[in-house]
Amino acid sequence: MIIKDYLQMALDKKASDIILSAKARPVLKIRGEVSYIEGTEFISKEEMQALVFSTMNEEQRKRFVAEKEFDYGIWFWKYRFRVNTFMTRNGMAMVCRPIATEVPQFEKLGLPLAVKGFAEKTNGLVLITWSVGSGKSTSMLSLLNEINEHQAKHIITVEDPIEYVFENKKSLIEQREVENSTLSFENWLKYALRQAPDVIMVGEMRDIDTFRLALRAAETGNLVFATLHTSGAARTVSRVIDMFPAGEKEQVKAQLSESLIGVVWQKLLKTADWKGRVLAAEVMVNNTSISNIIRKGETHQIDSVIETSARDWMINMRRTLDTLYEEWKISEKTHEFELDLLGRDL
Repeated sequence: MIIKDYLQMALDKKASDIILSAKARPVLKIRGEVSYIEGTEFISKEEMQALVFSTMNEEQRKRFVAEKEFDYGIWFWKYRFRVNTFMTRNGMAMVCRPIATEVPQFEKLGLPLAVKGFAEKTNGLVLITWSVGSGKSTSMLSLLNEINEHQAKHIITVEDPIEYVFENKKSLIEQREVENSTLSFENWLKYALRQAPDVIMVGEMRDIDTFRLALRAAETGNLVFATLHTSGAARTVSRVIDMFPAGEKEQVKAQLSESLIGVVWQKLLKTADWKGRVLAAEVMVNNTSISNIIRKGETHQIDSVIETSARDWMINMRRTLDTLYEEWKISEKTHEFELDLLGRDL
């Protein structure tokens, strides 16, 4: 089989990912679970190399061989796929994720309404967090879409690789891709500040230098959206502060207390009927109490403020899980499992 056959399988089965690996049968990931594709054989080491290289140009092949793993995007017919290739003990492997051709409307995501309000801010920093596959990028791009449809702004993004491809509506959107149109997130952000942006989207905060520049951008009149691999609003704020050396921590606390708009921690859970997935989210909004806590470095108090600040549109993950269960959007088993995980995290 050629790569197009596998990509078509992923589309036909509405899979979130297709995983191809040397000396293994091909796998589809559907609603968070993996399943082997019926009627398929083990992919040989040579076949796997041919599949991987068929999706790359010569420059990409050289980089992959040198670095042993590589992110990029490919087109199949009218569909775009995000691809990660890597080496295993058996040879090459790749994960291909189909990207929707249209950015979902905010109302269809299931995020609390407070998050939509973040897109109406003129400056500051919004962080959307959790692991790969939790819908972070979709949520962030949906907020950009809200701005694009309703506000006249200059939006600049950097992604690795580009996922959704925007069309300019009321705003002007310039999408840049690491390696293809900029050397790195840090390099892009340094120069983006000189390109008259109103809104900046950083696909992922990968290092301290990128974070320094993002905070500077948020302080100097830009609305900045970014993602992090963290759980919980309190842990996210602590993680950001802890990234910096001791001599910078006080300055960072002051910057965050002023420029942070909010934190969204989200995950995708199986629906009660097991036919889909539903979004669960914790939302922290930077009000006066949160700002004072951040400035003092007392981030352990953030959870208590979120729990008692429903009037400011905040909601913690526990309350979200309870609501989803009460509305029978998730099963009792999922509810108990997630509460158990939450208790361990705390």
